[in-house]
Amino acid sequence: MRRHNRTVLLRRLHVGGPCTRASLAAELGLNRSTIKALVDGLAESGVVEERVPRQRSGAGRPSLLVLPQPHAAVVLAVDVRVDQVAIALVGLGGEILGRNSWNLRVRTREPEEVVTHVVDSAVVLAADIGVTMVAGGVSVPGVVRRSDGLVHEAPNLHWTDVPLGERLASVFDMPVVVGNDAELGALAEHLRGAARGSSDAVYVSADVGVGGGVISDGSALRGTAGYVGELGHMMVNPAGRPCYCGSKGCWETEVGEPALCRALGLREGAPRGAVVAELRSLATSPTQVRERLAEFTEWLTVGLVNVVNVLGPELVVLGDLFTALPGTLISDVAQEVRRRSLVSRAVGGTRIEVSILGADSTLLGAAELAFEPVLDAV
Repeated sequence: MRRHNRTVLLRRLHVGGPCTRASLAAELGLNRSTIKALVDGLAESGVVEERVPRQRSGAGRPSLLVLPQPHAAVVLAVDVRVDQVAIALVGLGGEILGRNSWNLRVRTREPEEVVTHVVDSAVVLAADIGVTMVAGGVSVPGVVRRSDGLVHEAPNLHWTDVPLGERLASVFDMPVVVGNDAELGALAEHLRGAARGSSDAVYVSADVGVGGGVISDGSALRGTAGYVGELGHMMVNPAGRPCYCGSKGCWETEVGEPALCRALGLREGAPRGAVVAELRSLATSPTQVRERLAEFTEWLTVGLVNVVNVLGPELVVLGDLFTALPGTLISDVAQEVRRRSLVSRAVGGTRIEVSILGADSTLLGAAELAFEPVLDAV
């Protein structure tokens, strides 16, 4: 029971941030003597510290804040994308202690090249900061088997049956967990982003492809063997373009980055910066947004109506490239989803918001994945 209470308290501090002993007792339903014993033990081992708050209110002696110590447990977070890899060392409490990133080309996209660069970069970063990594979490844009980190298929990377988790765990000699990028984005948004406080939410992100992560009743929906969230391959347009998955008219063929490039009159494969710049320029004219992105808006709406009707979330968070969409487009889509979705009308209107974590959502999600077992052992 003591071990359980210790983990619960540490998780509260890790996710919720600094808190007084009295507030911890009230939130966790534990008596003050139990909280005192737990905090004293964690402080003695250097996992937390107590500090006078910078801003005081009222007379009398201020209550001390209990703060997690970032260097007490540090995990490696890796975000593998189609054109870039980002890594970060994340300390207890979610603080990013250091980061690095590099672009991928055809040759450097090979699994062994990615593994080698991740290892070399992480070792140098950890040495520079002066920390020891205790676990790792990796985000990949593909279908991942959670039990061993096998990347069954990541089509946009041209990876098939890559034992990424086992390979990194062996080289680093520490636990490494691998997850789908959209699922980890959902986890990060639920714990630290726009979906914080929402027990039922869907995170939908767009890069070259489109993926989704689901939070159901406060927990991540992971499906059989960890395979879930391939919302991009929901067929929305039977007369649409062929998809690499073998079908045609998949949602990502209509709203992924290539589709957005076509809608904006840019060449497919245009730099991400050019796409974002064009969207920002277009955002100054709501009329132009509605005219030039009418078809894109319709397919985004169709897909989200299906998502809401099937999953019934209170909130849909749009991430990655979708965060650059003009506000008027997001508002129009939200209004249409509420109008067309039976479930949305039944629950009083599903909210549609953009991510507040931006490009860090999947990176932070990978860190939280790594922290799940670590918090039991700190």
